[in-house]
Amino acid sequence: MHRKLTRRTRDEGRETRDERRESGLTLTEVVVASVLLVIALVPMLQALTTAHLNTAIIERKTRSLTLAQAKLDEIKAYSIYHYTNDGAPNQFAQDDLSLGGSYLCNIADDSNDALKTITVSVGYDHNGDSTLAAGEIEVTLTTLLARRWTD
Repeated sequence: MHRKLTRRTRDEGRETRDERRESGLTLTEVVVASVLLVIALVPMLQALTTAHLNTAIIERKTRSLTLAQAKLDEIKAYSIYHYTNDGAPNQFAQDDLSLGGSYLCNIADDSNDALKTITVSVGYDHNGDSTLAAGEIEVTLTTLLARRWTD
């Protein structure tokens, strides 16, 4: 564990100027590397932003589809015993929404006596005016209801 001490000459412990230059990065190299990193990051961040926006749109459409199917099932169940009535109200109550927000429903009935065509349109109320405009409709489901028995 003992090390033998040796005496160095004056130039042995020093690096030459060329050796020192090769051991680090110059300011130009650092700037170029930083610029290349930024150029690579910008498209990746744009892609992540676009993916996030698309995910929000898909979630809204999926929620609209689920609510439309639930409303259509409710109308079909109600019409078994009350075929002549219009069914459920045209808007979802606020307590029907577990996610919150402003999902609205339009129900159209052709009022045919023997075979009714029921159309349920659901969408997210973007402008908050409590009406579902044509541009806000995300899902439209249509079904036919027949009278099961006469009263």
